[in-house]
Amino acid sequence: MPNINDYLKWRGEIPISKSFPFNEIDSMILARFSYLIFDKINMEEVETIYSISEKMKNFSNEEFRYNGDKELIQNLGNSLRFRDMRVTDFIENNEKDNEKQFGAIVIHNSKNEIYISFIGTNRTIYGWKEDFNMSFMENVPCQIAGYQYLGEIANKYKNTKIRIGGHSKGGNIAIYSAITTEEEIKKRIIKVYNYDGQGFNNKFIKKHDKDAIMDKIQTYFPQESIIGRIMNHKEKTVVIFSTAKGILQHDIYSWQVLGTEPIYAYELTKTSEIISKTVTNWLENTTEEKRKVFFDSVFSIIYSTEANTFGDISREITKSIPILLKSYVHISKEDKSTITGMIRLFLKTYFTELMNNR
Repeated sequence: MPNINDYLKWRGEIPISKSFPFNEIDSMILARFSYLIFDKINMEEVETIYSISEKMKNFSNEEFRYNGDKELIQNLGNSLRFRDMRVTDFIENNEKDNEKQFGAIVIHNSKNEIYISFIGTNRTIYGWKEDFNMSFMENVPCQIAGYQYLGEIANKYKNTKIRIGGHSKGGNIAIYSAITTEEEIKKRIIKVYNYDGQGFNNKFIKKHDKDAIMDKIQTYFPQESIIGRIMNHKEKTVVIFSTAKGILQHDIYSWQVLGTEPIYAYELTKTSEIISKTVTNWLENTTEEKRKVFFDSVFSIIYSTEANTFGDISREITKSIPILLKSYVHISKEDKSTITGMIRLFLKTYFTELMNNR
């Protein structure tokens, strides 16, 4: 079934114009663009999508972050619609010690318009830890970096309108940066696109839910969304049909498109609703301090393996398990009690929601 790569083959020869303007699938593509392996090529101050595709063409599929990415940049390089778009201001700032994982890039999709694309969670353990930190921190480093980046880019390109997008954590950063930025910049924002990115805690929602910028924000979920349903959403949401199963629906290449729009699903599945309600209730019935102890403890055990990614742990599973068990033994009784209590509460909430949805 058709996805964003198929769209590029079908419609990639049609330039952006009044008769075929920038659309939702174009945005989905540019939100995904930031995931490409810019760190493996020599990025000039100003590139084009075509020049980037040429620099990446000899990399193997395995050298890209995810399946589908190599096909994407090849299709973009061959596309009259995208190939001449200028690409600037690439940044990647990852700090393991500060549990910060951030990246962004600017695509000049027309003479007077730019698209800021924020990268989502990579495969590093500290990148995932930053995601979980959102459950007990007012803001996390990637969100602050997103706010600063938007301000700098808006100031650099003063006479442009702005679109902002991202997939997964990148979508969360897109929303956070747009909501917290200065009013003058908000007026220049055309739309904010969040593709299955996490929501926000109630404190943040209540502080900003009357902000006019909320009308410019759109979140897209696959029908069995799990990642994107973590925490709360008050912006407009739609559901897209995915051909994958379960959590694998988070893969944007599994999302189906037709013409200039995604193929919309009627509603989220019961599984997505149950997981969302479970996580939301779990967060509402635990303190920020307990959530901090829980995630800090769990990740301290994971860090003890000295692995950089979860893939490293799975590949070295025979070595990792003894290290994980040994590390758990050294956790204090109080913290073990918190971990056990949090797991019990989660399971109790999950099975309660499961029974309520029978």
